[in-house]
Amino acid sequence: MHPAKSVILFTTTSGAGYGLLAWLGILTALGLLPAWRGFGATALVLGLGLVITGLLASTFHLGHPERAWRALSQWRSSWLSREGVAAVVTFLPVGVFAYFWVMAGRIDGTVSLVALLASLCCIVTVVCTAMIYASLKTIRAWASPWTLPGYVVLSALSGAALLLCLLRLWSLPLAADFGWVVLLLLALAAI
Repeated sequence: MHPAKSVILFTTTSGAGYGLLAWLGILTALGLLPAWRGFGATALVLGLGLVITGLLASTFHLGHPERAWRALSQWRSSWLSREGVAAVVTFLPVGVFAYFWVMAGRIDGTVSLVALLASLCCIVTVVCTAMIYASLKTIRAWASPWTLPGYVVLSALSGAALLLCLLRLWSLPLAADFGWVVLLLLALAAI
């Protein structure tokens, strides 16, 4: 099996980006992250940058990238289309969350609910992406019941590892406890 480099770039970068954004939303909703604009901007730009890089890379393995928008219309029957719709929808709550955190310095109250919605959208998008691979009957290694949980765990792990780096870089006290989350996810990924 030799997947295209664009597919590898898509799955790793978008998975890590969505994982990071999901962790940011969850930890914000739990009140565990500071409302510091610099930290929020750095984390959100990293997460969104990885997602956008991955989504752009995914267009390189399409026969006609200019027709990519048509894939969104097949959401009733295609996991690829569902993933595209979920990716587009995810930008709205993530954008609102980013605006309030970076521009207004607020991550409390209603903003934390939007952050949680952004996390949920990120998770749904990752699940849709995993199901693209899991539904490919012609590739036995992917047409497995382990594809979906494996992809979700790897996304959560890569996002958590990036967040841990940011927490340590900003010397936030959460870094010590969050390191255990990364180790637990690493163990799950190994399984």
